[in-house]
Amino acid sequence: MDFATVVPPYVAKPLQLRPFRAVMLAPRSVGDPASARTLSRPYRDDADRLAEWISSGRASRDEAPALYLHEYTAGGLTVRGLVGALDVARRAHDAPSRAVWPHEAVHPEQAAELATRMQRLDLNPAPILLVHDGSDALRTLVADAAQPSPAWTYVDRADQRHRIWTIRDPHLLHAIEAELATSHCLLADGHHRYAAYLALQERHPGTPWDCGLAMLVDQRDTPLFLGAIHRTLAGAGLGVLEQVARAQGAQVDVLPRHAALSALDTQTAVATDGSTWMSIRPMHRPDRAIVEWLHHDLVSGLPEAPTIAHHHHVEDALGAAGPANPAVLLPSPAFGDVRAIVETGRLLPEKATSFQPKPSVGVLMRPVHDG
Repeated sequence: MDFATVVPPYVAKPLQLRPFRAVMLAPRSVGDPASARTLSRPYRDDADRLAEWISSGRASRDEAPALYLHEYTAGGLTVRGLVGALDVARRAHDAPSRAVWPHEAVHPEQAAELATRMQRLDLNPAPILLVHDGSDALRTLVADAAQPSPAWTYVDRADQRHRIWTIRDPHLLHAIEAELATSHCLLADGHHRYAAYLALQERHPGTPWDCGLAMLVDQRDTPLFLGAIHRTLAGAGLGVLEQVARAQGAQVDVLPRHAALSALDTQTAVATDGSTWMSIRPMHRPDRAIVEWLHHDLVSGLPEAPTIAHHHHVEDALGAAGPANPAVLLPSPAFGDVRAIVETGRLLPEKATSFQPKPSVGVLMRPVHDG
């Protein structure tokens, strides 16, 4: 398997979200798979196509730059965050000066493809998701920003409900900027887009590419759900997994299906080939996530490297399980544990976390050169 190995640079404090003039798809096009596909294809005429959408009413451009407060509800969960142009022009040289902390590595070729696509579009089509524990003062400012009626309210094609406020008052913008300045945040989703932002900034310093679109969510206010991403290991029999796990000092118990699933917790994984079930409890440092042990100890100890597939839902992983393709179910990590891991200088394996729900594509987009 081609593992992600490159760590994106760290953006330095102060954390800054700058106002920008958003382009928004019409509500009937937000959440539409066809719109998302159009924005994801690196055709050279996409920038012209966006202009055509604006002229035909399929998209609109806001009247003036703003910092946006975007609240969306999906699957019964409501998330609210500040959306702005993240300043990525400064690089951190030590841990205390880091404003943005990635929690996994990237594939350079994928980041390069995204950078090419954004440059052709002259657009940031979707914000990366940043998560932090905001201050009480910042939460008060965000609550104040949400007091007026929202500028836009609608339900999109994917059944997400959106409310969007514009923040243009200079005093409120200044107060938010001051509260964000010393903050640091975890990069929850969009590692390759983040790496593309940095590549474009290095290529075009001192231009609007010094920023990239970001949404900052306060995990103590309207938290994103943090779930596990499970694995299937094609080419590795369950018996071999058991042998290697025991050799690595793990406690392995063969159990009935229900008992095995009940054993899944923060320090215990469950493996099955669809007929045999076992719990696996590594004997490792308590500050180490079980997904780290899975990749660094168990998978690396197998006699042949398996082909790893990722599954966001338990049902999908179990549906793919078989004698030569065992499923490994992983516990959901805690936000504090993920943050603690990255702040020690470690990264989690690729696709170790699933922050949900993500906003539909097209709600708020940033034209880089706002002409």
